Amino acid sequence: MPDPPKYILEGLEKQSPETLREIAQIATEMADEKERQLETGLEEQEVDDQPENLDRDDAPTSATLTTKEISGNQYYYWQWREGEKIKSEYIRPVDPKR
Repeated sequence: MPDPPKYILEGLEKQSPETLREIAQIATEMADEKERQLETGLEEQEVDDQPENLDRDDAPTSATLTTKEISGNQYYYWQWREGEKIKSEYIRPVDPKR
């Protein structure tokens, strides 16, 4: 297993035991979600620029816009965290002509 980047380790060293336990839990949940995505063939990427005709007002609070690739096609999703669970909501295809 590769060593974590130095900047992450330096930041972790400054944290309290409680915060480190929280970070560990979040990291475990993120790793589990990424493994599920790999198992189901889903790949997610956070979107830098919001596409046209996409209303941010329709998004859940604190959601980020992501794309998922499914069978070679890309789709927009809102993604957010509710407690320990990561939630996502389908929006539309990235290429509306497909």
